[in-house]
Amino acid sequence: MTRSASEARAPTVHAAAWREAVLELRCAERRRVFPTALHLGVPGVGRVTVDDPPRPGRRASPAWDHALRTDVVGALLDRWAAPADGAPDGAPDGAPRVPLCWVTRGGPLGHHDDDVAWLAACRAAYDEAGIGLALAVVTHAGWYDPATGAGRTWKRLRRPPPGTGRSPQSQAWTGSLECMRSR
Repeated sequence: MTRSASEARAPTVHAAAWREAVLELRCAERRRVFPTALHLGVPGVGRVTVDDPPRPGRRASPAWDHALRTDVVGALLDRWAAPADGAPDGAPDGAPRVPLCWVTRGGPLGHHDDDVAWLAACRAAYDEAGIGLALAVVTHAGWYDPATGAGRTWKRLRRPPPGTGRSPQSQAWTGSLECMRSR
């Protein structure tokens, strides 16, 4: 399997964004078991999201096939690229027109069937759109790139103090440390 140049450098280029995605998930989702969701956008700035549908019967039975997942990712890409003329969707002003893509799910950080299914669908949709893919799987413990295996975990992840300039995304997020103090 070949990787594009943007996929090969994604772990180092987007590490700050993936860290922000982990912080957002830790603040927003307190449950241990929650539905898998796909996000397109920029962590801490703006995103469009779709939840994986509940699975009938057994937990491991597939709910969406590859074609449907690819269509969903393509629709989210179209929604992100739509001009922000008062509509709630689309890229916020100043956000890049090529969105990052991340999957949030519960459980341990490691390879999972959903990760591979979303990677294949995202790769296909991004290739159809002619843009480079940067995808990460995000859990409460950290993030990893299913294409390269690169990632990072934390036991005690905290936001840097405002004004230190260590994380530009954290200054755009209005929740600062309130959610971390309430844990």
